[in-house]
Amino acid sequence: MKFSTKVRYGMRAMIEIAKSNNGEGVFQKDIASKQNISNKYLDHIISALKVAGLVTNANGRKSGYILTRPAKEITLLDIHNAFDIISVIDCLNDGNCCDREKECETKDFWQSLNTVIYDHFNSHTLEDLIKGNQLN
Repeated sequence: MKFSTKVRYGMRAMIEIAKSNNGEGVFQKDIASKQNISNKYLDHIISALKVAGLVTNANGRKSGYILTRPAKEITLLDIHNAFDIISVIDCLNDGNCCDREKECETKDFWQSLNTVIYDHFNSHTLEDLIKGNQLN
């Protein structure tokens, strides 16, 4: 399974925003520079994070970004869900079932794997990443 660039860069952007504790936020150009992400691509990432309610502008337009809640209250699942849903195979998504769903011998296996990944993302916070807490 491979996680998208948006998910990975979204986590990196969130780390930069969380580390900025000055109340004025961090500017997008600074996130782009520190994380080596193009400013144009970061536009899409920041937009998704804003829509998900994870970040906002500190003092209106043309100001730095801040978290909408403390890093200890933002799970990695929250960040992931800003871009995508966790689904190891398509048929686990609502409405994406195939003709074989009722007799599929492997669906339970894939569902249990999906649950493990979901639970792992949900059991770790942005604060865990920043502090380098054990993520086992």
